[in-house]
Amino acid sequence: MTNVNPYKAIVIGASAGGWKALKIILGALPCDFPLAVVVVVHRHPHSDDYLEKSLDNDCVVRVKQADEKETIRRGTVYFAPPNYHLLVEDAHTLSLSVAQAVNYSRPSIDVLFESAAYVYGETLVGLVLTGANSDGAGGLKKIKEMGGLVLVQDPETAEASAMPRAAIAAADPDYILPLDEIGQFVRNLVSNPQTRNPKKWTT
Repeated sequence: MTNVNPYKAIVIGASAGGWKALKIILGALPCDFPLAVVVVVHRHPHSDDYLEKSLDNDCVVRVKQADEKETIRRGTVYFAPPNYHLLVEDAHTLSLSVAQAVNYSRPSIDVLFESAAYVYGETLVGLVLTGANSDGAGGLKKIKEMGGLVLVQDPETAEASAMPRAAIAAADPDYILPLDEIGQFVRNLVSNPQTRNPKKWTT
């Protein structure tokens, strides 16, 4: 009997150093990657979509900036536009919001993660990468509470370690992985669904 993959989407949060990390991770995904990927990266509110276009050129998966009410499709990577919160809605569509900043951030990783946790539940994977604040820690905890799989970049491999450290403290992640292993780990998740065998990070 063929194993049915238990996951439908991955949400990723990053801040300082995030673009370099995302290029490595997204670059490891195949063109037929069967999950949707939704990403929040902290950046200047007046940024354009150059970085999404650059990643789209460099990666074989499709990478784009999210649009209001856009249907979430597998094999596509959606980025929150600058200065907009990005949320997942019950109909598996994306929603943009100009509500006030959360954790001094808009877009906020916590806003994305918490909305996705309620929609996807145990079929969601959450990943916190490098960053210099604590955004994403509360949202990752919510994903864990809703039964999702929780991943954090090893702080020792992060350009800025504050965000992964905060996520580890708040969410008790299932896996803590060095940056150069995350892309392959995600590929393995979908090609050979596995039981959880947590790798804990220690000082």
